Amino acid sequence: MKRVVDLKALYFGTPVLLVSSASPDGSTNLAPMSSAWWLDRTAVLGMSLSSQTVRNLVERPECVLNLTDASMVSAVDRIALLTGSREIPERKLKRGYTFEPDKFAAAGLTPVDSDVVGVQGVYESPIRMEGRVRAIHQIGEGNLRTLEVDILRTHVDEELVMPLTDHYIDPLRWDPLIMKFTEFFAGGSLVHPSALARGWEMPALTP
Repeated sequence: MKRVVDLKALYFGTPVLLVSSASPDGSTNLAPMSSAWWLDRTAVLGMSLSSQTVRNLVERPECVLNLTDASMVSAVDRIALLTGSREIPERKLKRGYTFEPDKFAAAGLTPVDSDVVGVQGVYESPIRMEGRVRAIHQIGEGNLRTLEVDILRTHVDEELVMPLTDHYIDPLRWDPLIMKFTEFFAGGSLVHPSALARGWEMPALTP
């Protein structure tokens, strides 16, 4: 039997990214997000216009999409409730967000220069994609936006590339960090407590 449920969010399970974008002062802002999918050479991101990342990409459309795995979950969680904007909306303040200008240091991650965009990526990321925003679309009547990102260059850890090829990632070796309803999963298992889940008042899990 099924129930009709008014879900707070439709977040069934998507990969966790760290999005690098250029802030007005020229520094690289780093933001975790997990509404992303790919089609051919285009990534589609779902984000709020109120985020510093989207504000940055409206003005300076270059970015790096840093995919994560379970080894990076602590770093991701450390910046889950940090924002690169000094002006924090009331709804984010209530969830525990605070301003942090240096997300790399806060996360304990290492910046690395990109090849074709002027934004730094994350050295520890097993898959980094340099890209440029082609279009931004409004979703509904609120602040939500989808961003179409042309992927210009992709960097992949050598051990994830299938032997004797330059075109395929080994799906047996690649195990992305997944966010399901604000909780972190990898390999089908919960891997780390989530600060975001606490901020969103997600009920405690009972395995």
